[in-house]
Amino acid sequence: MERTRLNITVLMGGISSERDISLQSGEAIAAALERKGHTVRRRDISPDDTSALDEQEIDVVFIALHGEFGESGEVQQLCEDSGLVYTGSSPHASLLGMDKIATKRRAEAIGVPTPQWCRVEEFSDMIERANYLEGASLPCVVKPVTGGSSVGVYICETQDEREQAVRTLLGEGEEVLVEKCIRGRELTVGILDSEPLDLLEILPSEGFYDYDAKYADGTPTQYTFEHGLDAEQVAAIQADAMKVFDALGCRDLARVDFMLDEDGNHWLLEINTIPGFTSHSLVPMAAARSGIEFDDLVDRLAHMASRRLED
Repeated sequence: MERTRLNITVLMGGISSERDISLQSGEAIAAALERKGHTVRRRDISPDDTSALDEQEIDVVFIALHGEFGESGEVQQLCEDSGLVYTGSSPHASLLGMDKIATKRRAEAIGVPTPQWCRVEEFSDMIERANYLEGASLPCVVKPVTGGSSVGVYICETQDEREQAVRTLLGEGEEVLVEKCIRGRELTVGILDSEPLDLLEILPSEGFYDYDAKYADGTPTQYTFEHGLDAEQVAAIQADAMKVFDALGCRDLARVDFMLDEDGNHWLLEINTIPGFTSHSLVPMAAARSGIEFDDLVDRLAHMASRRLED
């Protein structure tokens, strides 16, 4: 059946540390939509300039913003206030998904395992900070509560490294998550239209799957669906990914990241409600594995949003 051609505004860029990746995602999305016959506007947006949403004849807003402002519910709320339909999760679900601590609390409430953690806040004095960190084991991961693309993530082997990482992030105005470091294999589950995609393993050449491993051209990072896990274990990880997706109230699309430890236990790390659409991005890889090529994936997401206007 032929799909309706739509007037689509693709929002890209934004104000977060992931701006460059958003521009890459947005351009790839916009080009795919044009190849599908849609009329596309490419628009940057910020809290100080939301004029892109005031234009006439917008059928769908395709949100390709990552991180602060774009992935945390603000743009979604602006669309709601303007009566515009948009791709992805609602403002509230986006806000919860962007907040790693809120996500971990929901996961704990529904029985999905997530690494031991504690929060360190900007107002904490040295004694309060020591109390926060007393129960945090080493090695640990120190990262912003609301960051993305592994920006500002530190793997700390010693107390001194942990304290320095905490000080650095607090100095940047970040609320800090200190999390037990799980050694093992990095896995991710893409979710499309409330169905899990095939489990994908990420194999960085060294260290962990950081910003460069995600996006640098020529990166030696490898990705494989031939992970060797048995069907029962794969189904359990996919089921937990769906539990988190549903518990946060997400819709349309997401990516849920896990670590698999040396004993074969999986641990939730985070959920991404607006995963990337670059040449290195994981959800398009998983969709292609299921026979959904990039252009069809983007077109499908736009039409999923447009159907909400009909509802």
